[in-house]
Amino acid sequence: MHFRVFDCWRLTAAILVMTYHFAYAAPYGAVAVTGALHRLLPLLDMFFMISGFFITARYATRIRTLGDYGEFMKRRVARLYPLHLVTTLFFAAVALGGLAMGANHYPYASELSALPYHLLALHALGTVDHLALNFVSWSVSAEIFSYAMFPAIVLLLARFGFKGLAAGIAAWIGGLEIASRLGAFPSGHWTDADTLGAFRAFADFSIGAAIAYGVKVRVLPVRSHGPGLVVLGMALAVMLGTGPRILAIALLALSLLLTALAETANPEASRRLQPLMGLTRVSFGIYLWHPVMEFLFMTVLWSRWLEATGAIDFYVYWLLPMVATIAVALVSDRTVERWGNDLVCRRKPREKAAAAA
Repeated sequence: MHFRVFDCWRLTAAILVMTYHFAYAAPYGAVAVTGALHRLLPLLDMFFMISGFFITARYATRIRTLGDYGEFMKRRVARLYPLHLVTTLFFAAVALGGLAMGANHYPYASELSALPYHLLALHALGTVDHLALNFVSWSVSAEIFSYAMFPAIVLLLARFGFKGLAAGIAAWIGGLEIASRLGAFPSGHWTDADTLGAFRAFADFSIGAAIAYGVKVRVLPVRSHGPGLVVLGMALAVMLGTGPRILAIALLALSLLLTALAETANPEASRRLQPLMGLTRVSFGIYLWHPVMEFLFMTVLWSRWLEATGAIDFYVYWLLPMVATIAVALVSDRTVERWGNDLVCRRKPREKAAAAA
């Protein structure tokens, strides 16, 4: 089953995050643009919820032994880590270049101490006190943490069903609320966490798992995409109106549930989105590559050269790094990510023969 609407939402969220970061280089209107887009950051929670939905729908009944769990982790890390490694090493190279030139203030030059935590994908577990180097990849660390914790979801569903999973989610979020009140999160509240974002992500991931269960048992007789889109609009209104983030997250979860129910009941309804699927598959690449493009096109080309010439308006120019990011993500999908997945998940000759038979 292919959820085309979810894929389009992930692509839209990735492009909005890219737009948000590029807008910081704007010579005018930056405050208005970044302010509006910052209010949409709970869309990152939607990323993790969709991930939890897909992983649970696919793997909840397939992890029964430690061997199954090891194979699961190997395949999931192989999907994320190669691109994370390449983009992280880019920023490490930039930092080393700055140090070699004696420019300790150069971007990222003072952040090399965070490199080991990035390479181990531990930088969303509180091992660093601020986002550094490959700053958007805290979500990779958070996602891998959620994969590592996935057996807890499997166990709760197997032993106690949906009620057990719901109780587990409530307990986790309750713990996050207590931690927020005690000042554990530098941002103030767990819904804004990034350096401790793994714990936020697992809450979202678990909600996605609950949505997968609700779709499996057809908790509501929904066949149209209308209700899901209406609730998504409500979530966006809450975000833009600076309403409570927890309410926005709850509405996003309900929207995902309604949309998934409609998609499974009537898969043909979203077939018109099929031409976009080649682009939606690189949402992750757009998300991870855009800071690299931001450095090259904004920090280097724009700030150090083009802006002073006045040769082109910023809001025309910023389309160039956006297009470049999408192009690089498409190439990366067929090279870096495919190579990493093939290398780690290469099957043994006997397995290949059995599959062919």
